[in-house]
Amino acid sequence: MSDAVLARVDLGALRHNVARVRAFAPGRAVYAAIKSDGYGHGALPVARALRHHVDGFAVARLEEALKLREGGMTGVPILLLSERLGAAAIESVIRHELEPLLYQPGQLQRLQAHGAAGLRVWVKIDSGMHRLGFPVTQAAEVLDELRAAPGLTLAGWVTHLACADDVHSPMTERQVRVFSDAVERLPGVKSIANSAGVVAWPGSHADMVRPGIMLYGASPLLDQSAQTLRLRPAMTLTTSVISIQRLEAGETVGYGATWQACAPATIAVAGIGYGDGYPRHAGSGTPVLVNGQRCELAGRVSMDMITIRIPDGMPVAVGDPVTLWGEGLPADEVARAAGTIAYELFCRLSARVRFSYADNEATLPGESISAHDR
Repeated sequence: MSDAVLARVDLGALRHNVARVRAFAPGRAVYAAIKSDGYGHGALPVARALRHHVDGFAVARLEEALKLREGGMTGVPILLLSERLGAAAIESVIRHELEPLLYQPGQLQRLQAHGAAGLRVWVKIDSGMHRLGFPVTQAAEVLDELRAAPGLTLAGWVTHLACADDVHSPMTERQVRVFSDAVERLPGVKSIANSAGVVAWPGSHADMVRPGIMLYGASPLLDQSAQTLRLRPAMTLTTSVISIQRLEAGETVGYGATWQACAPATIAVAGIGYGDGYPRHAGSGTPVLVNGQRCELAGRVSMDMITIRIPDGMPVAVGDPVTLWGEGLPADEVARAAGTIAYELFCRLSARVRFSYADNEATLPGESISAHDR
């Protein structure tokens, strides 16, 4: 276990970030997005930490919602964002009192056919992203159909923002206007804002916000850091140095010999690679911390190892801690260097990674579980 890759999740940071959501969008209901296993942080631990701090949860698929219910998340609303609602799924939705999102013709009729009495449903309106949702011109028609459906209750109306991460894009204001024009006179809760909407577009706050990435301490905006937004990283990913190499000028490192020493250099080998979910496309120069000091990748990422250029004069030894992202090294910065986004860094961690959960410096039950056990 000493050389294992460890993801330490700070549950207190999650709650801090929820408080930041409420500071940006005061008075609004908050449904926390914990799809894709809580953005790779562990859906159940995240849900347990946030249960009494949010108004509900949002997941993508039925299996994610059932895992929450089976893990004790009863009596809390769970919104299904993209479930197709086949016959078997509808039976589970009814049994577990989930809140399905209607986004295409036929879903309402299937719910009626299965006698979905007492079910709260949401309706998605396509305000311009053109992925899921009814055309804005059909909002009143869908409402009429819902009113005629015995036992179904309209929870509210949802849309999703395509370009909210770019504060200079005119598309967000256009989407907010299109959505509002379509539903503002209709009954039910209105929900527009994702994390970027929460932070940068107050006009999108409506009645309910649905934050995702900001809960986990990464910035939802292209041009502002998480630190600037006073978000705390929830996950710190670490490993350790397993070997030290001394290179002469002209010698190369790793597959493809893509990095060459211009002068004598020290290379630390750390026990993490794309087999753990670290991005293979992270190139030379991608930042890491060794003993808390800033260093850079040198050469290609392997399945089980990375190679790190140690600055001249910096001491390093086998067993020294290596931080890939988290405390002291924002995931957003690593993601930019690797040509990706923090969402993908979090969600791609493999079953080899061990997870621990801490809250106010007290380790919670379930420490040192692997990704597939969460």
